[in-house]
Amino acid sequence: MKTTSFARWPCTIARTADLLGDGWTLLVLREAFYGETRFDAFIASLGIARNTLTDRLRVLVDAGLLERREYQTEPVRHEYLLTESGRDFFPVMAAMKTWGDRWMNHGKELPVILSHEPCGHDLEAIVVCAHCGAAVASEQTHAHAGPGFPEHLLDNPRIAARFKAPHTAASPTPSS
Repeated sequence: MKTTSFARWPCTIARTADLLGDGWTLLVLREAFYGETRFDAFIASLGIARNTLTDRLRVLVDAGLLERREYQTEPVRHEYLLTESGRDFFPVMAAMKTWGDRWMNHGKELPVILSHEPCGHDLEAIVVCAHCGAAVASEQTHAHAGPGFPEHLLDNPRIAARFKAPHTAASPTPSS
């Protein structure tokens, strides 16, 4: 049971972890990406308890990643379809898979391979800069306070030092 909520933290990573950081939630999304849409099929593929699946589907529907749509009236049955927001999460899942293939597979044969249909090759996801197209590495990036960062947090010198604005061509230079 989750005891700490990050839903109000001034960090989109924290808020995303609060929403999707549960293993079952990510696995339900994985199955949706693999084409699963129906409650009983999620149970069969995941071995998840009905009450747990009901809760995770509710979370994903409420968050707008899945849409609940009736496909049968007697008895009433619903399917769960990825929304635009849900489909936008796929690159994150693909990046997690790439990382897991490298660091969590322990030298074994890959259990699942994603193929990129436009080029016909197996997919190894990388994150690239939308501006220059270069692959992103942690040692080549830094975080800085954005317009939505709470000003009062910058009063703390430790936080202010971590989130100091960069001096790049895209950023205004500080005035003297």
